Amino acid sequence: MTMPSSSAPGPIAFRAEIRQLLDILIHSLYTDREIFLRELISNASDALNRLQFEMLTNRAMLNPEAELAIRLTADKDAHTLTLSDTGIGMTREELIENLGTIAHSGAADFLKSLADKPVTDIIGQFGVGFYSVFMVAEEVRVTSRSYRPEAEAWTWVATGGDNYSLEPADAERAERGTSIHIKLKEDAHEFANTWRLEQIVHKHSDFVSFPIYVGDKAEAVNRQTALWRQSASEITDEAAEAFYKQLTLDFEKPLARAHLNTDAPVQIYSLLFIPAKSERGMLSLRKDHGLKLYARKILIQEYSKDLLPNFLRFVEGVVDSEDLPLNVSRETVQANRLMERLKTILTRKVLDTLKDLAATDGDKYRAFWKEYGPYLKEGLATDAGSRDKLQPLLRFPSSRTTGDDLTALADYTGRMAPEQRAIYYILGSDVKSVSHSPHLDYFRQENIEVLYLVDTLDTFMLAGLQTYEGFQLKNVDDPALELPERKEKEKEKNEAPQAEFDSLVARFKSKLGERITEVRASERLVDSPIRLVSPDASKDHEMDRVRRMLEKDFSIPKKVMEINRAHPLIKNLAALTANAQSEATVDDCIEQLYENGLLLEGLHPNPAEMVGRIQTLMEAATRNSKIQ
Repeated sequence: MTMPSSSAPGPIAFRAEIRQLLDILIHSLYTDREIFLRELISNASDALNRLQFEMLTNRAMLNPEAELAIRLTADKDAHTLTLSDTGIGMTREELIENLGTIAHSGAADFLKSLADKPVTDIIGQFGVGFYSVFMVAEEVRVTSRSYRPEAEAWTWVATGGDNYSLEPADAERAERGTSIHIKLKEDAHEFANTWRLEQIVHKHSDFVSFPIYVGDKAEAVNRQTALWRQSASEITDEAAEAFYKQLTLDFEKPLARAHLNTDAPVQIYSLLFIPAKSERGMLSLRKDHGLKLYARKILIQEYSKDLLPNFLRFVEGVVDSEDLPLNVSRETVQANRLMERLKTILTRKVLDTLKDLAATDGDKYRAFWKEYGPYLKEGLATDAGSRDKLQPLLRFPSSRTTGDDLTALADYTGRMAPEQRAIYYILGSDVKSVSHSPHLDYFRQENIEVLYLVDTLDTFMLAGLQTYEGFQLKNVDDPALELPERKEKEKEKNEAPQAEFDSLVARFKSKLGERITEVRASERLVDSPIRLVSPDASKDHEMDRVRRMLEKDFSIPKKVMEINRAHPLIKNLAALTANAQSEATVDDCIEQLYENGLLLEGLHPNPAEMVGRIQTLMEAATRNSKIQ
């Protein structure tokens, strides 16, 4: 740049590349204009920090007793805004170095980087935040006096054009620090309103360590204390809950919180919460999912979705790190290995917190599972890296649980008989339906526990839950299921005669036609007359219930019908068929048994169609009954 030969005031021309940079910064870099105030406050905070460090060893400075603070004042009529700090201040030479030259790494290097990458891909290592002020400013006057006792005050003036100027300012500023006086553009007058300034401070700079005063207020508007940067032992339940309520405007206490404060392997501070309810209320401050992301206690992203996997999107809270790879505008974070590391650390912390909650407070964990169980099942299906930690968190109703009680996989395996080699489950629509399923006949008689998977997501979850602690999970509907012979098995004395049974099987095949692939005697049924099973051992049939809900033109899958040769209804139908009696009633019973099976499998497309047939069967039953 062209510089005067002396320290006399006068215009100084920006270098060509500086002018080019200003155009980029003003018109292309920032997406939200209010960010300029965040950047100016951050610079002021840095100046105060530097002075605070200097004061540790040096008291020979201007105004050593002055409060370390930031003040914002606005003139609504003149459309101006002034930000002042009592920080380390700048000399004339430092004003030129810091404001007349963009970034210590050099404007030319910065522009060279722009040639290779879009602006948002460049790490925020360049000191460009100050220049965001030109998004809203017609003119900027920076008046500063260094902390050094002999220092003079100078004013740096620019309009975003080709030149800036430097003027002596001893009369304007006698105390140390810096003031930035902004004459606002026509379309930026909103920033001369006190309420708007307070809003921006609360959003972006609420946890700056130094007090920020707005207007004539004697009290700071920012909270200053970043709770998440304190050690866990220092944070009381009351303080954590108050912070959570301020963060979310949720009036219910969170179910749990996770606090992380570490320097290795990544420098990270975080305070995360599990809300009591999964649905956000109408008054919630949080309108989207994602954590609040801070860098050095300055808000970078309101909703950062890259710090936790999608299945943990219900988690609320803040994350702060000084290692974040920010882009040049500090509005977004670059995706790199560090971000993946942060995500891994935070995910592990949340899952460990849930594991501890399950171990120490069963009632709270039951409430958690009721609200967020589907999220964890989603994670099991979609996030292979988290499966080992998710498995112990799963809970299911089973043939051994009652009411709202649920069982963990560890509880199930702990109750298994020594000879049991698999974890058995049944898919269905609800607990009441599956508890009456004919597939459970064998397991009820042999006292083998079966998990009830009655959530639609359970079908997808099974893709990520093939085994647990070396035990395979097996569907009781699996036609290839190998089970030991029943301990209490009644032989042929109670079964339909073979000839009659064969005739009934032929009648079933004739009546049901292509809707079934086979009719055969069952080795598993005890109390139920029939069951429908899949014709092969593939897992594809487990999606049938989902397809019925999602597909408009869903067609009922073909099943194998297994018949309980010893069931009274089957024996009666076999006898009627063999004697060619009540053929219409036999056909109605066969049809009804088939549709009963579909209903129990959750596959019946229209159960109301059964009403007419049931009434006909009831008429036949009452007609044949003797009235005493």
